[in-house]
Amino acid sequence: MDIWANFLTSSWGKEFVAGAFGGTAGVVAGYPLDTLRIRQQQHASNGSAIRILRRVFATKGCFALYRGMAAPLASVAFQNAIAFKTYAILSQAFYTNFQARNHPSYTAAALGGIGTGVIQSILISPVELVKIRLQLQSNNTHENNKQSGNYKGSADIARSIIRTEGWRGISRGFTITVLRDAPSYGIYFWTYEFMRENLHKGCRKTGQESFRTMLTAGGLAGVASWICCYPLDVIKTRIQAQSNSSQPKSMGIGECFRRSVKEEGYSFLWRGLGTTVARAFIVNGVIFTAYETALMCLVNGNKSCSNSNRK
Repeated sequence: MDIWANFLTSSWGKEFVAGAFGGTAGVVAGYPLDTLRIRQQQHASNGSAIRILRRVFATKGCFALYRGMAAPLASVAFQNAIAFKTYAILSQAFYTNFQARNHPSYTAAALGGIGTGVIQSILISPVELVKIRLQLQSNNTHENNKQSGNYKGSADIARSIIRTEGWRGISRGFTITVLRDAPSYGIYFWTYEFMRENLHKGCRKTGQESFRTMLTAGGLAGVASWICCYPLDVIKTRIQAQSNSSQPKSMGIGECFRRSVKEEGYSFLWRGLGTTVARAFIVNGVIFTAYETALMCLVNGNKSCSNSNRK
């Protein structure tokens, strides 16, 4: 009991619990839309989000939209704790005039976000690889390869990737994940800091903003970060969707781009953007609201939390 109490009083403990709370809420809120995004990105023949949704409901049931959720849920606490804590450290480090209880400049927020994105890629890349393989499972009933087979879950597909493709297979897509996440995290945190201050003047100093401010600022931050990196995310999805059985020789970033443009035109780079933007607003609004609320309760205590003027 003392260990848990000491953990919650530490900076890392507060960040871990708040990050876990926010991340879990975000995954659950947006996972069905994420599954639709992945299926839209994979191939033009999959159709619109509505068409995919109807097909999934008719053939697999609504729970198929949550396939592969175990992988991000299992890592979301650690991942979000690392992300928010890394951002706090880096944004302060880049702001030379930072003082205790002060807030970093917008430039420091952007630079801290870029550094956070690079570090996050190490954790995110293998998790998203497993998630994408599961989300695309049985996507095309006419395919006869293992990718269209029935995996028992995240652990099963991770073991299968390592067994058939080696450790190099589990790291597939790491480079493009870094290229995607470094700038997008910079825009993500910059937009959040900028929007929350403009929606609620002075809240960056006091930390007392409304639920509406957190939801809106977080949602807009998610939308801005996804729009800037979306073409790279489409290519990343296609690279990580490859397996030895479906693609004997894996494609690199350049080859995947050239082949996709040749077969489908440049429009493939924005396929599924509407679904992604809708998901980004919901998920990131929920993440920041849950994170900030949980952190405030942990820092100030339940009394302060319940008596706050948030709406």
